[in-house]
Amino acid sequence: MSTYRFTVVDVVAEPYAVAPQLTARLRVQESTGQRIHTIALRCQVRIEPRRRRYDEPEQDALVGLFGERERWADTLQPFQWMQCNATVPGFTGSTEAELALPCTYDLEVIGSRYLHALQTGDVPLNFLFSGTVFTRGESGFAVEQVPWSCEARHNMPVAVWRQMIESYFPNTGWVRLGSDVLAELAAYRARNGLVSWDETMLKLLAGAETTP
Repeated sequence: MSTYRFTVVDVVAEPYAVAPQLTARLRVQESTGQRIHTIALRCQVRIEPRRRRYDEPEQDALVGLFGERERWADTLQPFQWMQCNATVPGFTGSTEAELALPCTYDLEVIGSRYLHALQTGDVPLNFLFSGTVFTRGESGFAVEQVPWSCEARHNMPVAVWRQMIESYFPNTGWVRLGSDVLAELAAYRARNGLVSWDETMLKLLAGAETTP
C-alpha cells in the first residue's frame, strides 16, 4: 500500500481572490512510484498556540481567549481554524498543489481573534490531511484513503495574514452586531447628528471613559 507525505512549502496572501484568502503551497509525495490519477484532498487547519512565545501586549490581547496568564498551562490548547478542500492533479512520485485557505476578519471567530492579537513572529499551524486517492487498479480505477496520520506543521509569518487583511480591509475592520444593537446605534447616531460610524463609536467610547 502506498504511503504519502505532505509538506507545506509556503503560505502566501492571495491578492486577487473574491474574498480574503491565503494560499498554501503543498508538496505531495507518494512512496511506491505508482501513477496517481487524482487526490480529492480534505484538510483541517489547526492553530497550536503553545508553539510560540507572546510579548506583554499580545498576552493582554489574548486574555479574552485564554484567560489570565496563570491559567495558560491549561487553556492554551490547539483549536481548529478552518476546514478546506483541494483537488490534486495526477502525478507520479511527487507533485505540488495549492490549497485555498478562505479567511474572515469577523472578531467573533476564535481564529480571527487570535490572529488579530498577534503583532510579530509566526502563527503555528498544523495541517491534518484526509481524503480519497484514485489510482489504477486491476480492472480500472482503484480507490484508497489518505491515512489520518498525514499531517504537516508550518509556521506562517504573522505579516502574511496582516498583508492579506490589509489588502481587503485597508485601514478598517468590522464587528458583527445583532440587528437590535445596530438599530440602537443607528438611532443614537441620528439623534446626535453624527456623520460617520467612526464618529459614533468614538463619541460612545468617550462617554464611557468619563462615566464614574
